[in-house]
Amino acid sequence: KIFMNTLKYLQSNEFLLDVDLWRLFANLEELNKISLSFLKTFFETVKEHVSKSESPTDFSSILRKFFQDDLCQTHQIYCLNYTSAVFYLENLRQREDFGIYLKQWCEQNEQCKRLHLPELLVAPLHRLTRYPLLLSNIWKRSTDETEKDFIWSLKEKVEKSIRDLEGKVKWLDNFQKFRQLQEVIIWPQVWDRDKRFFVPECLKQSLRENSSENILSSANRLLLHEGRLTIAESTRLLDVYLFLFDDFLLITKTKRNKKKYGGSDTGLIPVCPSLTPELQSFIREGGVCTVLDQPIPLDRLILKNVDPVHVTVFSLRNAFLIQHENRYRQCIAVFLLQAQTETAKKTWMSQIETAISNYTMQHETKKSTAFCFPAESSEI
Repeated sequence: KIFMNTLKYLQSNEFLLDVDLWRLFANLEELNKISLSFLKTFFETVKEHVSKSESPTDFSSILRKFFQDDLCQTHQIYCLNYTSAVFYLENLRQREDFGIYLKQWCEQNEQCKRLHLPELLVAPLHRLTRYPLLLSNIWKRSTDETEKDFIWSLKEKVEKSIRDLEGKVKWLDNFQKFRQLQEVIIWPQVWDRDKRFFVPECLKQSLRENSSENILSSANRLLLHEGRLTIAESTRLLDVYLFLFDDFLLITKTKRNKKKYGGSDTGLIPVCPSLTPELQSFIREGGVCTVLDQPIPLDRLILKNVDPVHVTVFSLRNAFLIQHENRYRQCIAVFLLQAQTETAKKTWMSQIETAISNYTMQHETKKSTAFCFPAESSEI
């Protein structure tokens, strides 16, 4: 509340006018009012019960009012905006004027108890997860069977609401992550990637319409692992960045490109907080990832360890091999990759093996289900 009220005060004096209060705090003010109202009503009922031992406790009406209506719904609105708020905050923190607002105007306030804004923004999410525990404790201490049944059903509804909300938050988080990846990953045209292919200028436009960038538009796809490696070519070692998704592996070469964002300060580039620190740092430096070769589907990927004997002969350290096969099981590409450490190599090989195993299992399950339960004719 201190951060929000201070920002309102500064904006009333024509400072930080371009900062969007809703994007940063969403409905936090409404959430605070409803939560405070719930606590006051709840403790007043408890106080009345203690002072008048014969008076019955009317917890049911309080819980029904707040949990079935305002409280859970208001929490959901806030939680669904949380990831976007953190994303927006990370962008704002790069600014000098916003940094002064955070450190000098807010964080030095004694009421903040040395907590920073990201730690305070996540507090409502933690509070929401504690409500089932509160309802469970009330249920244990309740003596009326009708009331117990109602509280238990309410607890189950709140838990279901939290589970549904977690799914929505994960989906939004994944959506923002992939939207950032679409901006960072560049897909060169086939004639730029491989000089063997000749396409006349008059035909290039029709081929451009089938953009490969749409591959990352699916929010159902998951990014399992990513990081820097080195690829050994015939005459050189090339720094690459690998993205392991739940259905394919993408190998890209890294490049610092400070003109990508119109020559602006690359420190102000908004970065999705759910990406790894390494990738966040790379994006802030103005880096882009250019696709080196076509995506390798996991069911066409062969992973091989490089024998330690070859380490001394060819100076290959922490190396492993990735082989790309077509549908006819012919090898169409081979990539010799090297990790910085043996641990990093083992992590990569383990992640790829697990991803292949899970992908194979899912597709076998789908095939067996389709085979065992054929679509029933409407005429039967």
